[in-house]
Amino acid sequence: MSANFDMDALRAMVVGVELGSFARAATQLGRSQSAVSMQLKKLEEQARRPLFRRDGRGLVPTEAGEALLSYARQIIALNDEAAAAVGNSAGAATVRLGLPQDFFEDVMPEVLGLFSQQRPNSHLEVRAGRNYALEEEVEAGRLDVALAFFKAGSSTAGAHVATLPLVWLAAETMQRPGSTELPLVLFDHPCLFRQTALQTLDRQRLRWRMALTTPSLPGLWAALGAGHGVSVRTRHRLPGAVRDVAAEHGLPELPPIEVRLLTSGTRTPAAADLLDIASDVTRRLIAEPAAAAD
Repeated sequence: MSANFDMDALRAMVVGVELGSFARAATQLGRSQSAVSMQLKKLEEQARRPLFRRDGRGLVPTEAGEALLSYARQIIALNDEAAAAVGNSAGAATVRLGLPQDFFEDVMPEVLGLFSQQRPNSHLEVRAGRNYALEEEVEAGRLDVALAFFKAGSSTAGAHVATLPLVWLAAETMQRPGSTELPLVLFDHPCLFRQTALQTLDRQRLRWRMALTTPSLPGLWAALGAGHGVSVRTRHRLPGAVRDVAAEHGLPELPPIEVRLLTSGTRTPAAADLLDIASDVTRRLIAEPAAAAD
C-alpha cells in the first residue's frame, strides 16, 4: 500500500530545509522543536527509509530526502492552490520567481501586476540572484520560474529570450586611463559579466586593476556614475550618466550574452500562469527592444 504523507510534516520538511534550520522552521510554523522533530520522524516512518542525515549540528536531506523534498514542494503548492480556489485565503498558493537585478525596474513590476490580476489570491515570492544560483534553484525546485544570463550558445536550458551585446560602460566624465591599468567596477565573484570582462582583457594582454567590487547593481551604477572605473553590462536600462566607452578607451570587442527563461520540470497551474506571463513580458521588454536595436 502506498504511503499517505502527512501534509503538515511535508510543510515542516520544506520550511526547515529552505530556512537551513528546523529550529527556525518550528518558530515560523508556530510549533515546538519537538513537534517538528516528531513530524520528520513520522515522514521517515511513512517513507520507510532515512530522509535526513546529521551534518555538524544540523540535518541535511539524504538522496531519498531530496527526492521527497522535490515532490513535497509540488504537493504543498497544489494543496495551497486548492485551498485558495475554495475560498481559504490563508492557504493561498505560493509561486516563486527569480531574476537578476537588471530586470527589477521593468520586468519584475510588470510580471507582478499581470500575475496579481490573473491570480489575486496567490502569493508571489521574488528573489534576486546570480545566474549560477538561479539555475541551481530552478533545478532543485526552489524556484518555479527564473530569468537568467548565459554565455551565448553555452546552454539549451529553458527558453531563449534574447541575445544581447555586452558593452564597456563608464561615466561621461571619466578620463581615459592612458597607459595605466584599466580601473574596473564589477560584481564580486562569481559573476558572468566579471568573468567575460577579465577574460577579454587578458586575451588582449591589457592591464587592469579591480577598483571596486559589489554584489549590488545600484551600487555598481553609482560607482560608475562617480567616475570610479569601467564596467561590462548590457545596454538594458542604462542610467543617464553612463555610456558606452569602448571606442574612446580603445577597448576590445566583447562577446554577446543570452537571456533565457528557466522553469522547473513540474509546474502547478499557478506556476504555469506565471511562466506564460513572464514569457510575454520578457519578450516584449527585452527581446523586441534588442531586435529593434540591431
